[in-house]
Amino acid sequence: MSRSDNRSPSEHRPVVMTTGFHRNSEGSVLYRTGGTLVLCTASVADEVPKWLGEGKGGWLTAEYQMHPRSSPVRREPREGRDRPPKGRTQEIQRLVGRALRSALDLAALGRRTVTVDCDVLEADGGTRTASISAALVAVALALHNLGLTGSAERPLLRDQVAAVSVGLVDEEILVDLDYSEDSLARVDMNVVATAKGGLVEVQATAEGQAIARPCFDAMLEAALGAIASILQIQRQSLQQAGVHLDRLLAPESA
Repeated sequence: MSRSDNRSPSEHRPVVMTTGFHRNSEGSVLYRTGGTLVLCTASVADEVPKWLGEGKGGWLTAEYQMHPRSSPVRREPREGRDRPPKGRTQEIQRLVGRALRSALDLAALGRRTVTVDCDVLEADGGTRTASISAALVAVALALHNLGLTGSAERPLLRDQVAAVSVGLVDEEILVDLDYSEDSLARVDMNVVATAKGGLVEVQATAEGQAIARPCFDAMLEAALGAIASILQIQRQSLQQAGVHLDRLLAPESA
């Protein structure tokens, strides 16, 4: 099928990252992929949750929310103490947290907590995958800006992580679906993977008809190809901000 922005089936939307966008946070990035725009910040506190106990390691947690005008029609007021997070919001928060914890060496972090906040300012599909790809950049910036790379006993990042969606639309595999494509997809998949090729999470659902294994495998390969490109864009954006990932990553990941 012909895509509205003339991309090839295997091509992700153009990604633009503006690092250091939010001056109050330790690390931040304004992340645009097509019509989806996410502001991601990383904050670091010298404390850990009580439930973590007396160990030596730290923790990373994530928050996710949609701005009231992230969609063409204004949404209900934001979720908060008087409005508990909806099931979808909780699911995405946990997904972002798992993705970043797979990349961060919590033991090397020490007794600190990294809180990642992902605010979707404009939504046109792929908000959860954009949040993950943005969050890695925000966390790397925070670690660099706080000078934690020199004080850690070992590299703070085990690996680099990014994510993308892929779908089956009119029996064609399309990478990085916008909203119009996502609404037509018979199969929808979100893939989170590392630079070393490890899979953090694969979320896939089929509607009306089960997906054949060869098609599933082809969708996964298409997603991994796009993720490789996003990982490179992450590196380039960080380098432009004066952050070299090689200094944060474990030797085998650099």
